[in-house]
Amino acid sequence: MFTGIIEETGLIKAIHHIGNASQLTIGAHRVLSDVKVGDSINTNGVCLTVTAFGPDFFKVDVMPETMRRTSFNALKTGSTVNLERALRLSDRLGGHLVSGHIDGIGKIGRRWEEDNAVWMNILADQEMLRYIVEKGSVALDGMSLTVTSVDARSFSVSIIPHTRDITTIGEKKAGDVVNIECDIIGKYIEKLSSSGNERSKINMDFLAKNNFL
Repeated sequence: MFTGIIEETGLIKAIHHIGNASQLTIGAHRVLSDVKVGDSINTNGVCLTVTAFGPDFFKVDVMPETMRRTSFNALKTGSTVNLERALRLSDRLGGHLVSGHIDGIGKIGRRWEEDNAVWMNILADQEMLRYIVEKGSVALDGMSLTVTSVDARSFSVSIIPHTRDITTIGEKKAGDVVNIECDIIGKYIEKLSSSGNERSKINMDFLAKNNFL
């Protein structure tokens, strides 16, 4: 589990394709300070397991399913990626709960600036947009961001200078793709409220009564 607060950006040092799978070698510094084989590192929003590491790099295996559902096919040697170590129970939860399991990819439809903010409008499929709500949370390439608006085809986010400067988002432009992870809480609520279990007390009336709606 992660928070969506990026610790540093890493550099893709090598990509080794194995059929539809890949092995990545990623240059990094901060996330290696206490790394062990088997640790999870969120890489552009994707939870990956460290299989080997050195003083300034770590290696991960990427399964065919991950290659199909994420923007990893667009990575190349020299690409930068957002990195975050797994959450510790003693950490502050500065963003929101991020699992590192990508729902799909979106495309930046428009990017513009307003004073100190960078705005982005993200085109996405209905299957993801159903879980995205105004003023809710969404993870883009692993970054915890607040949704400012949503419509039938897209949603928008506004990015502060700090996030722009320390993540890969500053490099993104219209037409680029991003990994999207919707807020997992919404998916669980939908599952429980539509389960058909008569004993379940979680339904729309319950949510409204307890100020969730």
